[in-house]
Amino acid sequence: MTRQLHLNAFLMNTGHHEASWRLPESDPYAHVDLAHYVRLARTAERGTFDSLFLADGPQLWSNLAQRPAGALEPLTLLTALATATEHIGLIATASTSYNSPYNLARKFASLDIVSGGRAGWNIVTTAGAEAARNFGLDAEPAHAERYARADEFLDVARKLWDSWEDDAIVADKAAGVWGDDSKIHPPRHRGTYFRVEGALNVPRTPQGHPLLVQAGSSEDGRRFAARHAEAVFTAQQTIEDARAFYADLKARTAEAGRDPDHIKVLPGIVPVIGSTEAEARAAERELEDHIVHTHGVARLESLLQLEPGTLELDGPLPADLPSEDAVEGAKSRYTLVVQLARRERLTVRQLIGRLGGGRGHLTFAGTPEQIADAIETWFTQGAADGFNIMPPVLPSGLDAFVDHVVPVLRERGLLRTAYGPRRTLRERYGLPRPANQYTVRENALV
Repeated sequence: MTRQLHLNAFLMNTGHHEASWRLPESDPYAHVDLAHYVRLARTAERGTFDSLFLADGPQLWSNLAQRPAGALEPLTLLTALATATEHIGLIATASTSYNSPYNLARKFASLDIVSGGRAGWNIVTTAGAEAARNFGLDAEPAHAERYARADEFLDVARKLWDSWEDDAIVADKAAGVWGDDSKIHPPRHRGTYFRVEGALNVPRTPQGHPLLVQAGSSEDGRRFAARHAEAVFTAQQTIEDARAFYADLKARTAEAGRDPDHIKVLPGIVPVIGSTEAEARAAERELEDHIVHTHGVARLESLLQLEPGTLELDGPLPADLPSEDAVEGAKSRYTLVVQLARRERLTVRQLIGRLGGGRGHLTFAGTPEQIADAIETWFTQGAADGFNIMPPVLPSGLDAFVDHVVPVLRERGLLRTAYGPRRTLRERYGLPRPANQYTVRENALV
């Protein structure tokens, strides 16, 4: 069978471009409109995407002047979308920094059951002092400590998802026996960050546990992904950088004793689509013309950990920026942005324009055939297993991709034409259902 491209629809209110809400077609209230997300989910399903994804964070992301701010809680929203769709996977970001394993494991197990095995968890360690202060901390924990907590968090979550064996429910009406208590395994976990005693109060789910996704590309992030992740959302600006990341992550996964085919690498791409290249470029310029640069400067100074007023709009980045080692926030995004500005000798104004569409993800303006060419090249030349599709404007950007790029990918044999018999999200990603760790252990002792 020909290797199949994996597509994930990354949905963000009116679109990924920060100025998308200012276009005449856009609804400034779409970020809290269930009907908007139902339409997007059904469009992605019409395009036979593997999954859709909702990002999240436990803080107000931007000042209200810049773009639609605030978001519906993603697991609540995905539960609603599960009832409005049949096939597409449903992935949500949830932080290991500001959640407890028991509650989060229960929520994802519930979503997996409600959706018939379509849940996925984008595991993040939350950076930023704003989020820390929302949870009673004066400052964010150190980068390495956040990943150490994430390791233990995931270990506990797996114990909880496995705390019911698959056949724990007997449902013997004649005997009056509903379940078998011998098939329940309380974690009784005692660790550095967590103490969790009892079994989960939700049965084992169709997938065993949700698809595990990770989105950090720092050194700590790569180590974590190699041990745990089944899909990785990443950002690269060039195919050379993407190929290097892809090879490194696959090698690390093998070194961790896992099958490298069981981790799927999906770079982000912001496709600006036109019937001609000139039309696509004009659409890109229209979006850039709507950027309010004072917002971009403030955001860039925050990312680069600079004092307000440091950056000059028509000058280059300062030569004496902090090193990556000194950054405790989003390390990999910091490095990507600085390298982009240095490599292409961009002014701050130009850099803000490049980041406005995808915050460091690859932005590509062109015809459907040109966008399909770029996707195929990265897919066939060892840079990606698929893509995180990030439409700059919604819903029109997703409509254009599904109506015009998807048919080209199908004609080339890269993308399915229908979903087929595989029903769970991990089946779509070509991944096995994980064995219950307690059953494996008991069988080993027999």
